[in-house]
Amino acid sequence: MTPDDVGDADVVEADVVEATEPAQLKALAHPLRNRILFTIGQEGATVSQLAKRLSSNKGNIAHHLMVLERAGLARADRTRTVRGGTERYWVRTSRRLRTPSGPQGADHTAALFGAVAQELATAVGEPLMHLRRVRLTRAQAQALSAHLERVIEGLDEAPVGEPTHGVLVSVFERPGRNGGR
Repeated sequence: MTPDDVGDADVVEADVVEATEPAQLKALAHPLRNRILFTIGQEGATVSQLAKRLSSNKGNIAHHLMVLERAGLARADRTRTVRGGTERYWVRTSRRLRTPSGPQGADHTAALFGAVAQELATAVGEPLMHLRRVRLTRAQAQALSAHLERVIEGLDEAPVGEPTHGVLVSVFERPGRNGGR
């Protein structure tokens, strides 16, 4: 599954949320909600900003933000006055999300890949994307997972104004004997 912080939005409640509660998994089972979480960034965003960035209407965005808030994945933050009205910024409650694998996380996985596909369709330049099937020992797979986790954890956010990039990493064993081969 990330701009720099502005105002109170730099108080991120957690680095990683282990999304295992039914309300969290249900909230994450919709591609637009995943895209909202991608788009909010660490600086936060208003309903109007999200609607523009995601080519959706404000009512739709507001509804999905409420679902994310009830699930504890987003929260209302600071406000600003615009032309006599008040806009509220929304922020994520964590920098990263982890969801369960297998049947419990299947709906989120499908929604996440749908959201990533939508993001890739509008990506600037040529996105790097590889899916490789490779035979690994269990120890090699664990070492690869640990290495990729260190790479992701070690990424420092660039300042506001720099482009935002999506990074999706996965290592998984295919089902069946010998990885289903």
